[in-house]
Amino acid sequence: MSDAPAAAPEAAAKDGDKAASAAAKGGKKKLLIIIAAAVIALGGAGGGAWFFMNKGHADEEVTADADEGEEADAEEEEHDAKESKKEKGKSKKDKKGKKGKAEPKLPAIYVEFEPPFVVNFDAKGVMRFLQISMQVMTRDHETSELIKLHDPKIRNNMLLLLGSQTIDTISTMEAKEELRKKSLETIAKIVEDEGGEGKNVEDLFFTSFVMQ
Repeated sequence: MSDAPAAAPEAAAKDGDKAASAAAKGGKKKLLIIIAAAVIALGGAGGGAWFFMNKGHADEEVTADADEGEEADAEEEEHDAKESKKEKGKSKKDKKGKKGKAEPKLPAIYVEFEPPFVVNFDAKGVMRFLQISMQVMTRDHETSELIKLHDPKIRNNMLLLLGSQTIDTISTMEAKEELRKKSLETIAKIVEDEGGEGKNVEDLFFTSFVMQ
């Protein structure tokens, strides 16, 4: 009878130790879970901070690269603009140089009309005679040949022009100059009518001018 009561306290003590041991183990597990959660939270916060810090740094690098690219483009455009101005300036200088340098003229070709032109004209009731020798000047060989070819037509038109003069229209220097211009226009028109270039008949000269 005395052994049974003694065994009961021992069993109770053992149960108490087990319970305490279980409670201690449970507390340790909870502490480990809390620590693990704290580590994860800290790790997540650190990772997030690292991500945002690195993202900001990457954005700065992208922005810097973009700025450098824009600066390079601006410098290239400025360089192209300067080169374009240089080319325009050079082109203008070349044009001025070309304008300033006249093309060398071809040698003059003189075509003489033989024999001289002889006409009579009225000098205030008195019949008088006019004899004129003349030459035309051109720098175009084809024009000179065209003048020679159409000599009969030129002589006809020139005799009509000279025969229509009066003493007043040929007696002064100004009158003679006016007759010279009309003679040049007459020959240039014939050259034009015959398929040539009238402007190539550049000038006409009286080499002899005699009134009787």
